[in-house]
Amino acid sequence: MKSVWVDNAPYVKFEALDGNKNTDVLIVGGGIAGILCACKLKNAGVDCVLTEAAEICSGVTKNTTAKITLQHGLICNNLIKHFDEDEARLYLKAQIRAGEEYARMCRNIDCDYEKKDSYVYSLHDRKKIEKEVAAFNKLGVKAEFSDAPELPFAVAGAVRVKDQAQFHPLKFIFAIAKDLPIFEHTKVVELQPGKAVTTHGEIRYKKLIIATHFPILNKHGGYFLKLYQHRSYVLALQSARNVDGMYVDEADTGLSFRHYGDILLLGGGGHRTGKQGGCWQELEAFAKKHYENYQIAGKWATQDCMTLDGVPYIGQYAKATPDVYVATGFNKWGITNSMVAADILSDLIQGKPNPWAEVFSPSRSVLHPQLAVNVFDSTVGLLTPTVPRCPHLGCALKYNRAEHSWDCPCHGSRFAENGELIDNPATDDLQLKKRV
Repeated sequence: MKSVWVDNAPYVKFEALDGNKNTDVLIVGGGIAGILCACKLKNAGVDCVLTEAAEICSGVTKNTTAKITLQHGLICNNLIKHFDEDEARLYLKAQIRAGEEYARMCRNIDCDYEKKDSYVYSLHDRKKIEKEVAAFNKLGVKAEFSDAPELPFAVAGAVRVKDQAQFHPLKFIFAIAKDLPIFEHTKVVELQPGKAVTTHGEIRYKKLIIATHFPILNKHGGYFLKLYQHRSYVLALQSARNVDGMYVDEADTGLSFRHYGDILLLGGGGHRTGKQGGCWQELEAFAKKHYENYQIAGKWATQDCMTLDGVPYIGQYAKATPDVYVATGFNKWGITNSMVAADILSDLIQGKPNPWAEVFSPSRSVLHPQLAVNVFDSTVGLLTPTVPRCPHLGCALKYNRAEHSWDCPCHGSRFAENGELIDNPATDDLQLKKRV
């Protein structure tokens, strides 16, 4: 079960840490967010080091569908409604800047970068689409209504934004990572003020960036309440009709489409981690209904951290930790938001003002309906009297039959059948009792 990016990626390898080291900035986490942070800081002349517990891009990053777009669902109207026009405009400007940065960097990297129009569609609600088109135009970004005729089914309407992009994420990341100060197979087992204890030595730092997908510091920031995790699934289909664009349903459980060469990447089947969902079976049923003579070239799943208000948490980890920073909660849009994170965090670490830092600040209000849902699910998980239990905070795990894993419905940690850790925020393997 591998993504299409894995088989033809130009892998680069890094040594593990060997002994103790000092650095100005330590970055923990070798996905695209951490690597872009390291790239920005190194280019700015900042002394930095990145540690990865396994190999870089071996976690969530390798399973992205790799859309470079400012169109994150029906985000604009929601931002205007829940924040205000100025903050919504800043959010879009940050995404536009991210797209421009990718375009600039990809000019010198062979990573299958190509411009594509982006669409967010609704199956049944035309008014939602019309409101989003109006919101985009109000905020100064040109968008238009579309019937999305390339899709194999009728929709109520779609928001079309032109000149977005898609690429091969691992070709891009390995190209920029090859000259960075990275230590692989170097797991951080303890974080202390100014010092990280790893499996191969200690790293003393002045500033710290946590880029581990779900933050691993439980004592600060309340991220175990501010975040939940969502799984989604992808089928790679050969001989399926080309959609010639990037499409996503505005509903969380809807479908997404993009092509990579002659392969259609069909996404969907999503559900909250630890809950029931359509998984690959839903995608296979859709493919049988809408495409003829297709072949499944691959299938995989991914996991996303979701915030309370739909905006990532990028900035100071918590008020009590002024020299610790975080990038998390990308809400299924990790490509552009990782670039936004690198821009914001590199500026903050250098003491420079950043125009959109306040919009993404992790210390903003948590008073959103999703908080009550997260608290309820965590309480149920803690009180459910079954085993095994998650080593993160002790919630009861659920067995995922589709993926043969133990999943935590509270915070999204996942473990293989043998107890090996797959996804954080847990940092240790699951200790399963042996049957006699």
